[in-house]
Amino acid sequence: MPLPDQRLSPSVPVPVPGEPPVPVRQASVWPGIGLAAVAVVVAMVVNRFVPAFSPAVIAVLSGAVLANLVAVAASSSGPAGADRAGADNAGAGRAGVVWERFRPGLAFVSKRVLRVAIALLGLQIAMPQVLALGWQTLVIVVAATGVTFAVTPLIGRRLGLSPGTSLLVATGVSICGAAAVAAMRESADGTDDDDAAAALSVVVLYGSAAIVAVPALAALLGLSPAQLGVWTGAAVHEVAQVAAIGAASGVLAAAVTVKLARVILLAPLVALTAVRARRPDTAEQTRREGRRPPVMPLFVAAFLVMVAVRSTGWVPEPVTEAVPQVTNVLMAAALFGLGTGIDVRKLIKGGRAVLLGAIATGLIAAVSLTGVAVLL
Repeated sequence: MPLPDQRLSPSVPVPVPGEPPVPVRQASVWPGIGLAAVAVVVAMVVNRFVPAFSPAVIAVLSGAVLANLVAVAASSSGPAGADRAGADNAGAGRAGVVWERFRPGLAFVSKRVLRVAIALLGLQIAMPQVLALGWQTLVIVVAATGVTFAVTPLIGRRLGLSPGTSLLVATGVSICGAAAVAAMRESADGTDDDDAAAALSVVVLYGSAAIVAVPALAALLGLSPAQLGVWTGAAVHEVAQVAAIGAASGVLAAAVTVKLARVILLAPLVALTAVRARRPDTAEQTRREGRRPPVMPLFVAAFLVMVAVRSTGWVPEPVTEAVPQVTNVLMAAALFGLGTGIDVRKLIKGGRAVLLGAIATGLIAAVSLTGVAVLL
């Protein structure tokens, strides 16, 4: 029972042999953009009541739910009985045709808007603030992120998962959750919507559990507030989840700053993945028939430029205050579009990806906690 695909609708002219081709009017992106805008409004409202779930996570979940409901309607044959079945099938067909009108706009927001959102994410990061954390904290961040990103795909291979799923789970857990998954999905060949769905499910499941588990474990281990702030920022997946723990524990500023230090690592890790894909002996290189990908996608380079601009101190304060909200809106729209490509039934069967997520989450928590205990 596949998700609605790009089948020709009755309104699409079919070429007739021997006659000149009929010009096809390009589908408008506005219906899909409008649907994404509605989804963003819903996500922002829900986030007001459940701040531990970022608008991006709420949006990707709503996109997946909506797309799979349409898939069920489009493939349902209805109860027995010719008249009723015919009516149900006609309704299902209309649902599929209507959904096709949204696809161009959803593809636009999941790619073009995503790139703008990732670039703007850089304006939230000022290098002087990150460097002020001290070398001990930076070593913890780099070690925990690097080890998790490197080891998780190896474990995924042992579990029999695809390289794409393992890569996106590693990215989501080690860097910054849903935004990192979407950025790597856009940058790396060999990943698809099912891989992204598995990684996003891990971010939601274990990141949400961390909101309760991390403060409880910190109290049990007798961590100081400073240690808790660093451990939270270095180990928890989503910025919103880090903020929820930080606000409840009184370490909000420190935890979020440490988390943003992890976000900076998105650019070098995406570039590293691209460099590995450029090796001529890789299967991906063969599949592309010798065409090499860029070392760093332009939107990731733009992210670094925005970090540099913010670090100059020249960005007006009203702009720095508005950028997080604008980025949240754009990221939510992009992830809603990405969510509409998720097949929930395949996700439910993906127990090994959930296991990999648990191992990766435990790994980054253990490495960062060891660093906190030794260095702070």
